[in-house]
Amino acid sequence: MTKYSQNDAPLFEALKKYVDENVYAFHVPGHKHGKGIKEFTEYVGNAVMSIDVNSMEDLDNLANPIGVIKDAHQLAAQAFGADNAYFLVNGTTSGIQAMIMAATEPGDKIIMPRNSHKSAFSALILAGVIPVYLYPEIDENLDIALGISAEQVKEAILANPDAKAVLVLNPTYYGITSELEEIIKIAHEHNMAVLCDEAHGSHFYFHPDMPPGGITLGADISALSMHKTGGSMTQSSLLLSKGNRVEPSSIKSILNLIQSTSASYVLMASIDVARKQLATQGEDMLNHVISLSQYAREEINKIGGIKALNQSDIKGPYLLDPTKLVINVSKTGMTGYEIMRELKLKYHIQLEMADLSNIMAIISLGDDINTVEHLIHSLKELVRIKNHDEITTGNLIRPEVIVAPRDAYYGKNRSVLLDDAEGEICAEMIMAYPPGIPMICPGERIMKDIIDRVKLLKEQHCQLQGTEDPNIDYIKVLGHVYKV
Repeated sequence: MTKYSQNDAPLFEALKKYVDENVYAFHVPGHKHGKGIKEFTEYVGNAVMSIDVNSMEDLDNLANPIGVIKDAHQLAAQAFGADNAYFLVNGTTSGIQAMIMAATEPGDKIIMPRNSHKSAFSALILAGVIPVYLYPEIDENLDIALGISAEQVKEAILANPDAKAVLVLNPTYYGITSELEEIIKIAHEHNMAVLCDEAHGSHFYFHPDMPPGGITLGADISALSMHKTGGSMTQSSLLLSKGNRVEPSSIKSILNLIQSTSASYVLMASIDVARKQLATQGEDMLNHVISLSQYAREEINKIGGIKALNQSDIKGPYLLDPTKLVINVSKTGMTGYEIMRELKLKYHIQLEMADLSNIMAIISLGDDINTVEHLIHSLKELVRIKNHDEITTGNLIRPEVIVAPRDAYYGKNRSVLLDDAEGEICAEMIMAYPPGIPMICPGERIMKDIIDRVKLLKEQHCQLQGTEDPNIDYIKVLGHVYKV
């Protein structure tokens, strides 16, 4: 047990003490408290640069914490109801990779949603794990993927009793959860670990009106982005574990394989303070966030032609994160990408993301009534001057899996024009970012639908990535001929 309480931030307090001691720094980083990069320091401030330091005895070491980082880890575990917590400075990507690698061995199967983040697919390549994909229910009217049902997971487990783990999104990028409690129960009955991608769910643990967190419901491991909804700095995240179904020693060992040995103290301190804030003020702060979000929904739904999603709009046993403001714009005559671009150019509003049919704004701890009113007013002006012809778009495409992701990624490949790639087996990924969900993954057959979707998104000036060719005119495919 730590000697600290949730009102403390031991790592942050140790850093402030270090600064107050006016230490002569004969260690890296070379900027020496900002003096070596004056232009940058003048902009971001002396305080930030003063705590950008390296591992030393009184500041502990992330690779093997025995001091203030260990204390900060224990406080984070207590706050989230976990047995163990680990600071992540390589983002939630490293947490998702670590938990998949800790729960499986090369050649093992993992049951997972096909609309997972690209970090999960990169973990398949790193770990040599075989995916058993689950496809979420699609709401055709809203043009979004919903959650995964417990029945789907049960069927997959019965068909693949040798699988080692089940990965669940809690929530999806659009803020929609699956039947997590029942999924955990079914998986554990079959001795499978449950891994939660909670990149967008760190706030779930601190308010009763939020969907429940995975660790709260009994999941074995959860990777969550403190920076997305918890208040910490970008790239700072947490990995939580509970119980011994996945050995904590294995988790720590794998994190030390994939995380930086020069962990940023600025990032770690922001996690420490964000945890303190959530643990001591989270419910009150989230009350305000939920109130702002609901007000925004009510006002946006008065505009006409657009639809801000409420829980009542979500069919089935799935819950909606009230802080995710998902707005369907399919009847405006504009795509979501076009509306997002117009909001940025004309109203200085940067949304979280868009797709062909929707836009999404995240209401979080840093918002107030003024920011929300500006969004509402801007949408009123923008939508009013547009035609309301409905745009027809496609949904999640289901490519056929031919080769294991790792084999396809490392296999002999060749580069072909995307236009000529129909029928080939893909050797890399293509995704719109955000949300970072691959349209095609290594080992999957490239279909005409995929080629057409990429062209459509390029016309929308959507940010596409994943291929070696930055323009995505060419794509790498397996060298062997698999065409049908």
